Amino acid sequence: MGLTWGGADCRKLAETFGTPLYVYDAGIIKARCRELRTTFLERWPNTSVHYAGKAFLTRATARLIADEGLGLDVVSGGEMYTAFSADFPPERIEFNGNAKSREELDMAVRSGVGRIIVDHADEIPVIEHLAEKYGRVQNILIRVAPGVDAHTHKAIATGQTDSKFGFPAGGKMLTDAISSAQQCGHINLTGLHFHVGSQLFDNQDYVMAVNKTLELVKALKDEQGFITHELNMGGGFGAVISPDVPAMRSEFYTDIMMKTLIEGCERLGLEVPHVILEPGRWIVSEAGITLYRVENIKELSGVTYIAVNGGMADNPRIALYGAEYVGVNIDEPHAKPYNREGNTRVSVVGKCCESGDVLIEDAKLPYLKAGDIIALYNSGAYTFSMASNYNCLPRPAVVFVENGDARLVVERQSMEELIRGQYL
Repeated sequence: MGLTWGGADCRKLAETFGTPLYVYDAGIIKARCRELRTTFLERWPNTSVHYAGKAFLTRATARLIADEGLGLDVVSGGEMYTAFSADFPPERIEFNGNAKSREELDMAVRSGVGRIIVDHADEIPVIEHLAEKYGRVQNILIRVAPGVDAHTHKAIATGQTDSKFGFPAGGKMLTDAISSAQQCGHINLTGLHFHVGSQLFDNQDYVMAVNKTLELVKALKDEQGFITHELNMGGGFGAVISPDVPAMRSEFYTDIMMKTLIEGCERLGLEVPHVILEPGRWIVSEAGITLYRVENIKELSGVTYIAVNGGMADNPRIALYGAEYVGVNIDEPHAKPYNREGNTRVSVVGKCCESGDVLIEDAKLPYLKAGDIIALYNSGAYTFSMASNYNCLPRPAVVFVENGDARLVVERQSMEELIRGQYL
């Protein structure tokens, strides 16, 4: 039997919508949102969840997240605009990022976003001016780097003290920023934010970050009288690469984070703050697959290349930080890998003019021929979001499937759209 996703036949999806094609089981995304509600929001009082939109954000995604009752973390004016176009409640949006422009800050304050995560001291007077201009008091948090070198690829580690994100924990840079915010009449500094990295499969990184941040919270209270009413502990929960591997449960992370926080606050004589989490990849990665058509197969000494009609333009994660994927032939998803005598390696490669355009380095696939369709599992995060027009390749379409029904949520980019805005 051929591969189905969200109850929809993948062969029919490829024939109807073309390839490359991003396919999302909306039911899985909803289930992850509801798991967070059950294991975190309902289990631990005074908590919130903001989906990290950078993982995958379309108008349809924003609408789904809003309907599930979660908040949204955005990192650009474009992400804000996408959310607003889907009528996402602005008070449930937080604006993050290390290099916010004045225009983006203006959009955030004017639109009434719930929180701005300050990453640089220069943002504070700008936010104060804009909040006064629009007659608002703007809630902010200050992002800190707690000094945790998370167990992940260096390209997606963010909690070390030399990170480009946030203020190093302790020191004059942070205390000056807090003093500056406290003196503003149109800013309400509610607390701190940290995020130690992505694709974390060890919850001890979170334990270390919570403990280090609580030491900072205590010091800031004693030295500056600053009370941390809110603590945003970021996201980064790991997403598995194969459907044969059990998914990481959210409580593996959230229970130990909350227990560490509560015990630490009791030990240090602190009030337990309102806690915000920002999972992104964990919510959408395993909900998504990408469909590709095999264009040709080249058998060489020591390696067989399976060339498909997509690649690093629609998924640069492999080239950027060595992401791994599992692929199957959609017509024979459970077929055993074909033993190519004399060859030691099978690689699924893309069509871009780069030797680094590889989708699967050591693929376990059955015999394939031109025209076959391959599905890459668990490719729902940072694929559509990172897609480019490298080699003038149009961006793929996006389809949501649920209970066997499929709906187009992003059209395939046309050649005309590819050159829109260009002049001779």
